[in-house]
Amino acid sequence: MIEQGHLFPDEIPEPPGDDVGYRGPTACAAAGITYRQLDYWARTALVVPSVRGASGSGSQRLYSFRDVLVLRVVRKLLEAGVSLQNIRVAVEHLRTRGVADLAHLTLISDGSTVYECTSDDQVIDLVRGGQGVFAIAVGRALRDMRGQLAELPCERPGEPPATHPGDELATRRTRRSTA
Repeated sequence: MIEQGHLFPDEIPEPPGDDVGYRGPTACAAAGITYRQLDYWARTALVVPSVRGASGSGSQRLYSFRDVLVLRVVRKLLEAGVSLQNIRVAVEHLRTRGVADLAHLTLISDGSTVYECTSDDQVIDLVRGGQGVFAIAVGRALRDMRGQLAELPCERPGEPPATHPGDELATRRTRRSTA
Protein backbone atom coordinates (compact mmCIF):
# COMPACT_ATOMS: atom_id res chain seq x y z
CA MET A 1 0.00 0.00 0.00
CA ILE A 2 1.30 3.45 -0.92
CA GLU A 3 1.39 5.98 1.89
CA GLN A 4 -0.08 9.34 1.19
CA GLY A 5 1.66 12.43 2.52
CA HIS A 6 -0.11 14.94 4.68
CA LEU A 7 -2.03 17.61 2.81
CA PHE A 8 -1.65 20.02 5.71
CA PRO A 9 1.16 19.83 8.24
CA ASP A 10 0.15 18.98 11.81
CA GLU A 11 2.77 21.30 13.16
CA ILE A 12 1.64 24.89 13.40
CA PRO A 13 4.49 27.35 13.82
CA GLU A 14 4.99 28.58 17.37
CA PRO A 15 4.15 32.24 17.87
CA PRO A 16 7.17 34.51 17.76
CA GLY A 17 8.71 35.77 21.00
CA ASP A 18 7.41 38.70 23.01
CA ASP A 19 9.89 41.03 21.31
CA VAL A 20 8.26 40.54 17.89
CA GLY A 21 5.38 42.79 16.97
CA TYR A 22 2.81 43.34 14.28
CA ARG A 23 1.84 46.77 12.97
CA GLY A 24 -1.72 48.01 13.22
CA PRO A 25 -2.89 46.99 9.73
CA THR A 26 -1.51 43.47 10.20
CA ALA A 27 -3.12 43.16 13.65
CA CYS A 28 -6.43 44.38 12.20
CA ALA A 29 -6.34 41.85 9.37
CA ALA A 30 -5.55 38.97 11.74
CA ALA A 31 -8.16 39.98 14.34
CA GLY A 32 -10.87 40.87 11.82
CA ILE A 33 -11.36 44.44 13.06
CA THR A 34 -11.10 47.90 11.55
CA TYR A 35 -8.18 50.24 12.14
CA ARG A 36 -10.61 52.67 13.75
CA GLN A 37 -11.56 50.02 16.34
CA LEU A 38 -7.90 49.20 16.95
CA ASP A 39 -7.02 52.84 17.49
CA TYR A 40 -9.99 53.43 19.81
CA TRP A 41 -9.24 50.32 21.88
CA ALA A 42 -5.59 51.39 22.23
CA ARG A 43 -6.50 54.96 23.24
CA THR A 44 -9.04 53.74 25.81
CA ALA A 45 -6.60 51.09 27.13
CA LEU A 46 -8.88 48.16 26.29
CA VAL A 47 -6.11 46.42 24.36
CA VAL A 48 -2.78 48.23 24.39
CA PRO A 49 0.19 47.15 22.28
CA SER A 50 2.70 45.39 24.53
CA VAL A 51 5.69 45.45 22.15
CA ARG A 52 5.70 49.18 21.38
CA GLY A 53 3.14 51.88 22.02
CA ALA A 54 2.60 55.00 19.99
CA SER A 55 5.12 57.72 20.76
CA GLY A 56 3.82 60.61 18.71
CA SER A 57 2.57 61.32 15.25
CA GLY A 58 3.76 58.84 12.66
CA SER A 59 5.02 56.24 15.14
CA GLN A 60 3.91 52.65 14.67
CA ARG A 61 2.36 50.62 17.46
CA LEU A 62 3.52 47.02 17.57
CA TYR A 63 1.16 44.35 18.88
CA SER A 64 2.38 41.00 20.22
CA PHE A 65 0.88 37.67 19.26
CA ARG A 66 -1.09 37.63 22.54
CA ASP A 67 -2.35 41.19 21.90
CA VAL A 68 -3.70 40.15 18.48
CA LEU A 69 -5.33 37.08 20.01
CA VAL A 70 -7.03 39.28 22.64
CA LEU A 71 -8.18 41.66 19.88
CA ARG A 72 -9.86 38.73 18.14
CA VAL A 73 -11.53 37.61 21.39
CA VAL A 74 -12.79 41.17 22.03
CA ARG A 75 -14.32 41.24 18.55
CA LYS A 76 -16.08 37.93 19.13
CA LEU A 77 -17.41 39.07 22.52
CA LEU A 78 -18.75 42.27 20.95
CA GLU A 79 -20.44 40.20 18.23
CA ALA A 80 -22.06 38.12 21.00
CA GLY A 81 -23.57 41.26 22.50
CA VAL A 82 -21.37 41.46 25.60
CA SER A 83 -21.10 44.99 26.99
CA LEU A 84 -17.80 46.83 26.71
CA GLN A 85 -17.70 47.06 30.52
CA ASN A 86 -17.83 43.26 30.86
CA ILE A 87 -15.35 42.84 28.03
CA ARG A 88 -12.90 45.07 29.93
CA VAL A 89 -13.17 42.73 32.94
CA ALA A 90 -12.56 39.69 30.71
CA VAL A 91 -9.59 41.35 28.99
CA GLU A 92 -7.99 42.23 32.34
CA HIS A 93 -8.22 38.57 33.27
CA LEU A 94 -6.81 37.42 29.90
CA ARG A 95 -3.80 39.74 30.30
CA THR A 96 -2.66 37.74 33.34
CA ARG A 97 -2.54 34.51 31.32
CA GLY A 98 0.31 33.20 29.24
CA VAL A 99 -0.27 32.06 25.68
CA ALA A 100 -0.03 28.40 26.81
CA ASP A 101 -2.80 29.00 29.37
CA LEU A 102 -5.00 30.63 26.75
CA ALA A 103 -4.75 27.54 24.55
CA HIS A 104 -6.84 25.57 27.08
CA LEU A 105 -9.43 28.25 27.74
CA THR A 106 -13.02 28.54 26.58
CA LEU A 107 -15.03 31.69 27.22
CA ILE A 108 -18.79 31.32 27.52
CA SER A 109 -21.18 34.24 27.65
CA ASP A 110 -24.88 34.63 28.24
CA GLY A 111 -24.75 38.02 26.56
CA SER A 112 -23.91 39.93 29.72
CA THR A 113 -21.51 37.91 31.87
CA VAL A 114 -18.38 36.17 30.59
CA TYR A 115 -17.42 32.85 32.18
CA GLU A 116 -14.02 31.17 31.91
CA CYS A 117 -13.87 27.42 31.48
CA THR A 118 -10.69 25.39 31.51
CA SER A 119 -12.26 21.92 31.28
CA ASP A 120 -15.03 20.17 29.39
CA ASP A 121 -16.82 19.55 32.70
CA GLN A 122 -17.00 23.28 33.43
CA VAL A 123 -18.45 23.96 29.97
CA ILE A 124 -21.07 21.22 30.45
CA ASP A 125 -22.00 22.54 33.92
CA LEU A 126 -22.52 26.07 32.58
CA VAL A 127 -24.60 24.91 29.63
CA ARG A 128 -26.69 22.64 31.87
CA GLY A 129 -27.28 25.56 34.21
CA GLY A 130 -28.54 27.65 31.31
CA GLN A 131 -25.73 30.22 31.47
CA GLY A 132 -24.03 29.55 28.16
CA VAL A 133 -25.34 31.07 24.98
CA PHE A 134 -22.14 31.88 23.12
CA ALA A 135 -18.73 30.21 23.44
CA ILE A 136 -15.28 31.18 22.24
CA ALA A 137 -12.71 28.41 22.10
CA VAL A 138 -9.64 30.54 22.68
CA GLY A 139 -7.35 27.60 21.88
CA ARG A 140 -8.91 27.27 18.43
CA ALA A 141 -8.48 31.01 17.80
CA LEU A 142 -4.88 30.70 18.96
CA ARG A 143 -4.15 27.90 16.46
CA ASP A 144 -5.80 29.88 13.67
CA MET A 145 -3.75 32.96 14.55
CA ARG A 146 -0.46 31.04 14.58
CA GLY A 147 -0.98 29.92 11.02
CA GLN A 148 -2.29 33.28 9.85
CA LEU A 149 0.38 35.46 11.47
CA ALA A 150 3.20 33.19 10.29
CA GLU A 151 2.43 34.46 6.79
CA LEU A 152 2.27 38.17 7.71
CA PRO A 153 5.13 40.65 8.21
CA CYS A 154 6.42 41.30 11.72
CA GLU A 155 9.26 43.36 13.17
CA ARG A 156 11.35 43.83 16.28
CA PRO A 157 11.73 47.19 18.03
CA GLY A 158 15.16 48.69 17.50
CA GLU A 159 15.61 47.03 14.12
CA PRO A 160 15.01 48.89 10.88
CA PRO A 161 11.32 48.65 9.99
CA ALA A 162 10.50 45.87 7.58
CA THR A 163 9.01 46.82 4.27
CA HIS A 164 5.29 46.23 4.25
CA PRO A 165 3.63 45.78 0.90
CA GLY A 166 1.06 48.48 0.34
CA ASP A 167 2.41 50.73 3.11
CA GLU A 168 2.83 53.84 0.98
CA LEU A 169 3.37 56.12 3.99
CA ALA A 170 6.30 54.02 5.26
CA THR A 171 7.81 54.01 1.77
CA ARG A 172 7.61 57.81 1.61
CA ARG A 173 9.19 58.18 5.06
CA THR A 174 12.03 55.87 4.09
CA ARG A 175 12.68 57.83 0.89
CA ARG A 176 12.61 61.12 2.80
CA SER A 177 15.02 59.90 5.51
CA THR A 178 17.54 58.57 2.97
CA ALA A 179 17.43 61.68 0.79
